[in-house]
Amino acid sequence: MTTCTMLHKQMFTNSIDVNVDSRLDYDQAREIADRKASEAVHDPMLMAWYEKRTGRFSPQVECCSEEKPGWLVYAESRGGDIVVDINNQEYVFVYRGN
Repeated sequence: MTTCTMLHKQMFTNSIDVNVDSRLDYDQAREIADRKASEAVHDPMLMAWYEKRTGRFSPQVECCSEEKPGWLVYAESRGGDIVVDINNQEYVFVYRGN
């Protein structure tokens, strides 16, 4: 099995950066990300997400790249082209635009 690499900003293309002064839970972060993605494209579809504090991510896929985490590879390979990065990877949401 391929070892997963740590997430970093250089992995993202078409990133929307959001900085919020308060600590967010998943639902609050998701609401912000959905709104930001909807401002970029009509009817975006969430493909994957990551939460730094807990290390949780979805979808739960095995690592398949030495360059990027499996969940990010999964999203990009299925058309994920918009990344909403909240508080410097505190939360990351990947959407398919069209």
